[in-house]
Amino acid sequence: MKITKPLLLALAFSYSISFAQTKDPITEAIVKEATENSQLEKLGHELMDQVGPRLVGTPQMKMANDWAVKKYADWGISAKNEKWGDWRGWERGITHIDMLSPRIKSLEGMQLAWSPSTSSKGVTGSVVIIPDLADSIAFQNWLPNVKGKIVLISMAQPTGRPDYNWTEFGTKESIEKMKKDRTEKTQSWAARIRKTGYTARTLPLALEKAGAIGIITSNWSAGFGVNKIFSAYTKKIPSVDVALEDYGMLFRLAESGNAPTLNITAESKNLGVVPTFNTIAEIKGTEKPEEYVMLSAHFDSWDGGTGATDNGTGTITMMEAMRILKKVYPNPKRTILVGHWGSEEQGLNGSRAFVEDHPEIVKNIQALFNQDNGTGRVVNLAGQGFLNSYDYLGRWLNKVPAEIRSQIETNFPGSPGGGGSDYASFVAAGVPAFSLSSLSWSYGSYTWHTNRDTYDKIVFDDVRNNAILTAILVYMACEDPQTTSREKIVLPVNPRTGQQMTWPKVTSPTRKGGLD
Repeated sequence: MKITKPLLLALAFSYSISFAQTKDPITEAIVKEATENSQLEKLGHELMDQVGPRLVGTPQMKMANDWAVKKYADWGISAKNEKWGDWRGWERGITHIDMLSPRIKSLEGMQLAWSPSTSSKGVTGSVVIIPDLADSIAFQNWLPNVKGKIVLISMAQPTGRPDYNWTEFGTKESIEKMKKDRTEKTQSWAARIRKTGYTARTLPLALEKAGAIGIITSNWSAGFGVNKIFSAYTKKIPSVDVALEDYGMLFRLAESGNAPTLNITAESKNLGVVPTFNTIAEIKGTEKPEEYVMLSAHFDSWDGGTGATDNGTGTITMMEAMRILKKVYPNPKRTILVGHWGSEEQGLNGSRAFVEDHPEIVKNIQALFNQDNGTGRVVNLAGQGFLNSYDYLGRWLNKVPAEIRSQIETNFPGSPGGGGSDYASFVAAGVPAFSLSSLSWSYGSYTWHTNRDTYDKIVFDDVRNNAILTAILVYMACEDPQTTSREKIVLPVNPRTGQQMTWPKVTSPTRKGGLD
């Protein structure tokens, strides 16, 4: 049976009228502290502006771990960094991408994560585009032409305007023409790469081996001036991403026979193998200390921006909730834990390691709340396939202020999340773990893994709502006399395969990463 939001609230209300209606001094104190003494702006400034992006294996990631431990200590909360693996150590340095001919222009772009370093003088060469050849044999014959060259390996987008801008101002005919052109170019470029015999992952290494001195991509994120910034696949030569408008210019110049000359300076440091950590903080329970309520958010980020909405906002939400709880609810009945996970971006590694390393905690988790999809206020809460989740979540939600609660759509019992963020590591282990899913604020296009994921994109009013919501849910889960049910739904048949779907399996983490 699917439980709708109105039914959920009716069931919760009927469970205990006094439970739902009586004013609670702790929830009132949570709201008061969050609104009158918020530390979110300060936390956001310290984490995003001072520490910066938190790519796994970088000094900034370790700096963030240490910063969080100290911050918790300042609040009187016990915290530690817990090693779970090792990663390729790397530190970003200066990036300059300059066009030297046919005219001088500094280009907007940056080196990709784990890019090999150039010297301080950089590398200088002319630009060449991957050609459209008949097949992989023809490509192998052409490949020596990249020696000493800087190679463009991304499609040139036909427009830098996002679709919403076309919809607002374009004619129906021009919009259809643009979309047709873009679709054809996208398909044509995919075929061009396919005919090389390589993939987007293996092509850079082949070009490097053939003597190219640099690789340029442009991974546009469908918004004004915004690109996704991921990792380099080269081992010896720099890999950089250039903004759509500058990349298109380079592409057009090369295509018209006026191949530009570039200098790429991409300094970085290879730091060898470095340890990686989760930061764990605890407020010890008084009555049931061996039972746990968990807050959860991944600490690491990609480093195109400063990781503000992925997942700086989730991180400071959980830290602020812990601060508030320590102040107004210092003696919880159950132990409150928060996990700030490492290497979520490479496959939920930190949280998977915690699940693997701490079965004694995992088996006794009352509930876990995770936030990881941007700066927006929470608007969705699903039951993750736990049959009775509507009961306890409904009762807990009834203590949340109406102006916050009324915006949250619920879906019970829902389906178990198999990935996407760290709650899934716990769901796989049978833990009632829930994603506090947020309003978009153009997250997918503008800030998710992009060069624009910075402090100025944080909507602090929404994050404040989320901290209040989280703190109250944690408080209610601690106080609940009942232990949450872990009974699971019977999953439906997959219409594509005709086979019954199965619960996600526990997956071991990658504990040594980026070392191949």
